Amino acid sequence: MMQSIISVFGFLGTTLSFMQYISPAPTFYRIVKNKSTEEFESLPYICTVLNSSLWTYYGIIKPDYFVCGVNGFGTVVEAIYVLLFIKYSTPNNKAKTAMMAGILNVGVVGGAIVLTYFGLHSNIRTQIVGLLCLVPMVVMYASPLAVLETVIKTKSVEYMPFGLSFILVLAGAAWTIYAILVHDYILGVPNGIGFVFGTIQLIVYYIYRNYKGSQINLLHGTIEEGRTKDPLLEHKNQSKS
Repeated sequence: MMQSIISVFGFLGTTLSFMQYISPAPTFYRIVKNKSTEEFESLPYICTVLNSSLWTYYGIIKPDYFVCGVNGFGTVVEAIYVLLFIKYSTPNNKAKTAMMAGILNVGVVGGAIVLTYFGLHSNIRTQIVGLLCLVPMVVMYASPLAVLETVIKTKSVEYMPFGLSFILVLAGAAWTIYAILVHDYILGVPNGIGFVFGTIQLIVYYIYRNYKGSQINLLHGTIEEGRTKDPLLEHKNQSKS
């Protein structure tokens, strides 16, 4: 019975994490279609490759096939995103993205694997790798919180996608329960933190969900100051001039 419950939450966490990994697909469809990365940033995808790579390694040495499987999938998908970003970036961003990916995704991950695999015994190795996984995972969960300042300032949820926040809450909850059931607190701590961060986002979304006026004010103020990042608006302004 307990094993069945563990499998249910493992499968649920895997499914939700799968949805997280494929959620940027529309963004990269736009990038490929326009053959430009526009104002998008590559760092979140590079950090996600770092995070998923380390958790894949952790899942292998643990071993935990749920953790290993979904993060292995995530590593491949996010690496594809990074490669597409490099392909369609400007020359300066191309070099910067390639350098960051080389340092974090090849250097850090490769160094962690080599040092822990050959330098540590199995039990200590698992604990050390688990601790290495904590920081990038907490950063991944916390990164959407950066938009909260904008939401509170403008009283608009335009820049806070509800779907992603909702998935973060569900995934954090599922993996936390799974971690408790299998007595893996290294897995449970960052996902518990992720659940809290995601809940904060949903609360803020609920507070400002019906406010409409500030979206227009924000856009109007941005255009007046000449700081708009909307390529469509920029194109229109250029055409008029």
